[in-house]
Amino acid sequence: MEFSIPWASLLGGMMLGVSATLLLLFNGKIAGISGIVSKIYKGRKGDTSWRLIFVLGMIFGGVVSAKLLGIQPAEMIVPMPLVLVAGLLVGLGTKLGNGCTSGHGICGMGRLSVRSIAATMTFMAVAMVTSYIMLHVL
Repeated sequence: MEFSIPWASLLGGMMLGVSATLLLLFNGKIAGISGIVSKIYKGRKGDTSWRLIFVLGMIFGGVVSAKLLGIQPAEMIVPMPLVLVAGLLVGLGTKLGNGCTSGHGICGMGRLSVRSIAATMTFMAVAMVTSYIMLHVL
């Protein structure tokens, strides 16, 4: 894997920040993905259409971007049952933590929320420990 100046990552991060800001300014909503998705089914009446469009835009935006940039999907090196268990644990974590990485890390920290800063520090520390264990211990 090569590493050079990460212009695409910088641009992607800037686009995330701008889109989260626009959603907050024009719709008064936080761009936390777990909150947006969970309230598609149990949200207030008239509040589901923008959520559905947001989620579909993420899916189709990713697919279209990958096609335009010629990016191939990564090869799975982890068994599918483990991926499913990990996904369920992420969902449980977002429920217990009152939000996901995008909600806390992008939106909450941008609003200087103490809870979001603590949550972001926690999931970053756990990610670092997990990466170390996966790369150097197992």
